[in-house]
Amino acid sequence: MGGPALTTFVLYIGGVLALAWLANRLLRDKNFLSEYFLGGRSLGVWAFALTFAATSASGGSFTGFPSKIYSHGWVLALWIGSYMVVPICMMGLLGKRLNQVARISGAITVPDVFRDRFNSAAFGLLATALIVFFMSFNLVAQFKAGSLILKTLLDSVALFQDASQGLGVAVNEWSFLAGVDPQYLLCLFVFGIVVVLYTAYGGFHAVVWTDVLQGVVMVIGVAILLPLTLHQAGGLTKVTQEMAQMTPPRAGVADLTVSATPHERVVTAGAWAWIESDAGERHLIRLAAAITIGAQQKYVADIRILELTTPSQIERVRTSERTLWMDESMALGNLRTTAYASGEAPGAYVTAPGPSQHSADGFLPLSLAVSFFIMWAIAGSGQPSAHVRLMAFKDSRTLRHAIASVTVYYSLIYFPLVIIFCCARVLMPGMETESDRIMPAMVIFVTDHAGLAWLGGLVVAAPFAAVMSTVDSFLLMISSALVRDVYQRTLRPDAEERMLRRLSFGVTLLVGFGAVLGAIDPPRFLQDIIVYTGSGLAACFLAPTVFALYIPRANTAGCMAGMLGGFGTHLAMYGAGIFVHGSFFRPVHLFGLDPILVGLAVSFVVTFAVTRATAAPPVHLVRRYFYRD
Repeated sequence: MGGPALTTFVLYIGGVLALAWLANRLLRDKNFLSEYFLGGRSLGVWAFALTFAATSASGGSFTGFPSKIYSHGWVLALWIGSYMVVPICMMGLLGKRLNQVARISGAITVPDVFRDRFNSAAFGLLATALIVFFMSFNLVAQFKAGSLILKTLLDSVALFQDASQGLGVAVNEWSFLAGVDPQYLLCLFVFGIVVVLYTAYGGFHAVVWTDVLQGVVMVIGVAILLPLTLHQAGGLTKVTQEMAQMTPPRAGVADLTVSATPHERVVTAGAWAWIESDAGERHLIRLAAAITIGAQQKYVADIRILELTTPSQIERVRTSERTLWMDESMALGNLRTTAYASGEAPGAYVTAPGPSQHSADGFLPLSLAVSFFIMWAIAGSGQPSAHVRLMAFKDSRTLRHAIASVTVYYSLIYFPLVIIFCCARVLMPGMETESDRIMPAMVIFVTDHAGLAWLGGLVVAAPFAAVMSTVDSFLLMISSALVRDVYQRTLRPDAEERMLRRLSFGVTLLVGFGAVLGAIDPPRFLQDIIVYTGSGLAACFLAPTVFALYIPRANTAGCMAGMLGGFGTHLAMYGAGIFVHGSFFRPVHLFGLDPILVGLAVSFVVTFAVTRATAAPPVHLVRRYFYRD
């Protein structure tokens, strides 16, 4: 993918920056905090629907979710199925009432709602701390996603290659950057600068307007990619039949013997090679990580590789234009691979529970299928980033129409993605080593083979737009929590607007560039981070929010206890995964249930029990929020 696609993509970025500039003009001569963080509560149907949808359809939807589909197959349709009813659950359950309470109190942020509803500064600060904690994790994942997408787009551009090499030389002496891929690092800096600047400069209006643009780009990108993919894969029937014969690949290591040369050599990740075993069998393997062969070096041990096991996939690679990386001076040997824990039988990619590297029960046993159905449909209602949107729409008519619009929008996004990336298993074998890049890689593959390289820039803009729409929303959530809830309402209630304006810009910049630094060496799997933060926020916020909005008897002690109970339970199950499974992102499933179900149950029970055991709230608070004047 070269100049035409890059031009299309650059024009899209230019449009985003232009919208940010226009949004900044609106901030003049208006209440700064209300406009900057909430848009003056004036969102209409399409602005509200698309900003809500685009914020929810994050980098996980276009990076982590495709990675999961590619890795586990058709079972992901069951995994994501309940997302279609998220708008009904979230907007219908909380939308109108949350908007009413926020207007009564004048709340600008989610912690504002809790602080004013219970007249408790401590509650507001607790909500602020949890939002900053979880969303900082999620920001790192989103920045990684945006950088991987940009890297894939620019991979064949000569100027990008030269610039990344120069950056690699410049940072080589810095120990914490020495081992980082310079191409990824350059993309991270570019992506971070663009998103952080337009968010800091334009505020909520910039976020909403760019979300509208990004929401349109996302659905157009999927609509273009679906027919191109099905055509090149030979149709859905053929794809399903081939997937039914697939067996999971084997991950492992091998050793490299090489003739010494006076020059250093680098073999890039993703290259293919044949290896012959002691028994004379040939194996097709893919390099999982780049390797550097030093000058005069003759041996490299434990090279990470992936071995294909499906004959049709091996044949596809053999007959493709992919270049094999080994030459006569190199020899691979001592191949050591491990089968998937769920087994190697054909058919795993077209049936539940799906293949899994780590679990003998497969990717999605029935109990986890139920857990995820509830997580997306119900726990999504506990996301503070969505609550901000619910505080900003104009009237009830806007809410009703937006529920229907977002439901249709999600159907046009998620079901086609399952089909597209099941096709990707057929068209692009061996991507398990870098499955978080499967979306942009698939776009480039499909558009190039269709002779429509210029279209690739627009289609790649779809996942890029998803990441940008989430990053800008999370940046504003964190900066508003720090500026509004910590500085203005706790430390300096009499702060002048000029100081708040400068502080808002500065904190947004600081948080954004802090997330960029965190994304330099992020965890491998984006969707694992996104599931952790999304389920954790729901375990903390859903029960206190429901009680605060609908139960007059709810009090500060009960809702704070429920928030801490959900947080502690959820964190404990993930923390236990370190000792049981060796990974924080492989939590313990109590009674076979995901942490979100257990955390939500504990949060609701604790909120109810402590509320009943403690004193009723002051009468004036109950009258303010539950009685009409």
